[in-house]
Amino acid sequence: MCGIVGWVSYRRDLSHEGAVLRAMTATMSLRGPDAQGVWLSTHAGLGHRRLAVIDLETGAQPMTVEHDGATIAAITYSGEVYNYRELRDELRSKGHQFRTASDTEVVLHAYLEWGEDFVDRLNGMYAFGLWDPRQQALLLVRDRMGIKPLYYRPMSDGVVFASELKGLLAHPLVPAVVDSDGFRELLAMVKTPGHGIYQDVHEVEPGEVVRVSQAGLRPRRYWRLEAREHTDDQATTVRTVRALLDDIVQRQLIADVPLCVLLSGGLDSSAITALAARSVGGVRSFAVDFPGQAENFQQDDMRATPDAPFVHDVARHVGTDHNDIILDSTELMDPLHRLGVLGAADLPSAMGDMYTSLYLLFRAIRERSTVALSGESADEVFGGYRWFHDPVAVAADTFPWVTAVRSRTETDAGLFAPDIEAKLDLPGYRDAAYRQALSEVDHLPGESPSEHRMREISYLHLTRFVQILLDRKDRMSMAHGLEVRVPFCDHRLVEYVYNTPWSLKTFDGHEKSLLRAATADVLPDSVVQRRKSPYPSTQDPAYEKMLRDRMRDMLSDANAPLRPLLDDGRARRMTQGGFEGSSFGAARWGMELALSLNDWMTRYPVSLQLD
Repeated sequence: MCGIVGWVSYRRDLSHEGAVLRAMTATMSLRGPDAQGVWLSTHAGLGHRRLAVIDLETGAQPMTVEHDGATIAAITYSGEVYNYRELRDELRSKGHQFRTASDTEVVLHAYLEWGEDFVDRLNGMYAFGLWDPRQQALLLVRDRMGIKPLYYRPMSDGVVFASELKGLLAHPLVPAVVDSDGFRELLAMVKTPGHGIYQDVHEVEPGEVVRVSQAGLRPRRYWRLEAREHTDDQATTVRTVRALLDDIVQRQLIADVPLCVLLSGGLDSSAITALAARSVGGVRSFAVDFPGQAENFQQDDMRATPDAPFVHDVARHVGTDHNDIILDSTELMDPLHRLGVLGAADLPSAMGDMYTSLYLLFRAIRERSTVALSGESADEVFGGYRWFHDPVAVAADTFPWVTAVRSRTETDAGLFAPDIEAKLDLPGYRDAAYRQALSEVDHLPGESPSEHRMREISYLHLTRFVQILLDRKDRMSMAHGLEVRVPFCDHRLVEYVYNTPWSLKTFDGHEKSLLRAATADVLPDSVVQRRKSPYPSTQDPAYEKMLRDRMRDMLSDANAPLRPLLDDGRARRMTQGGFEGSSFGAARWGMELALSLNDWMTRYPVSLQLD
């Protein structure tokens, strides 16, 4: 896993622009702590920071292929292609010769053999820029589910691209302007595919290739969710899910560095932990917790049980080398840690301690492992969130998670001054995004109204919601040079389960029936019976007190850049409330959002231009 940058210009000689490429590459140092490299040619420059995971000795980048003394392809690549060994064997049978054992070289030769259609053969998580000097063309490619990030900004004579926004902003010709739509995108609780927040900045969409040539930029989707008839019965479906998971986990355990699993005690991470342990005969596991969380846990409508007892049940049951990472409120509110989160994410968030705790968890894990497997995305794939099963949320004419969370948050509750609220029109922006998403859904003839709607709900989660969580996982892990793999995002599993009828996904009357049935034999009964609980959040009253104190400090700072945008009375009333406990409490959510926005506007060269 790595950090990549690049610049293509058809009217400029980039062979003399090494300083710019090195400056862009330097911003990716946390993503790639092991090595760096820059490759320059007349019209293309590529930069790379490497996290060595496979082929530690000879996998350096940017990587090129030469023929008759000339470069015929060059790549800067981030990610893992899990079927690279099979592809390498096939390419060798066609006469290709390899000088490394890396998947990066396989990707290069796959392009040389199959042209742009090579992307259809890749299984994995990846983002890369591939330059073809023969055609003077660049391909920007992102994996099917958007696990790995890739941003780009069209220029008058080419393009600039990078794994993260900071890489683009390091280019002297890329201004840090955020207009109204960019600001709305930050607040809407929806991630619009392709939206890059900053003006004229785009993100390569999941399953997309962007071809850059002298004729301009041409995006092409090579993968999307399609409706297909599901003919397997219940028993066959369960067996197929298990067979896919066995194959996926086995593939994703390949690494030349120490590997571990993330264990929360929920069904998703426990299933991955158990399957990984069976495959390799034992595995190291890590969990996050807070002081006194289990003893003082307060049930709410989002979290019914604390994680720790279930974590330890799984660790004992499958025999992991388990490690609890305990984080107190002082650590979670430490300004250096919160700024570290912002520096990793490049963008503000209202999730507060759910970002900081993950950031600190990954920092601790990196001391003992370089690769981790995660249970992320199973809820989107199998329908695990509570609002999948809430008739009100399902029937609502908007994104279901917005209905479930908005009543607890400040998303549309007057955090900003009335004139700013009117300019932003968040309900209108969100509604347009919702209509666009629905227009993309492919349906089968004769679907019942219930199946029709649940296909839409699944599509919304797999294309709009999961990206928020995958971004969080990627940025917080790569800030410490930790590669986190997400087996549930394998496109074969996603396609199969997406097209499984909702009645089969809930055949036992509970959420994630298929996953539960497919993995029950390797799990303790306590986890098999446990209901969904989201990523943990501290319930320590001291955390909220520190949050309110910091909010008061910000409101008292005449130079705070966010203050002119806020409804001052509303903001001050948030600091006077009582303990809410839940991270989804209205005041807590609003204060986290306000403080994060203010830090972002302070630390980044943001020029906010609201219409």
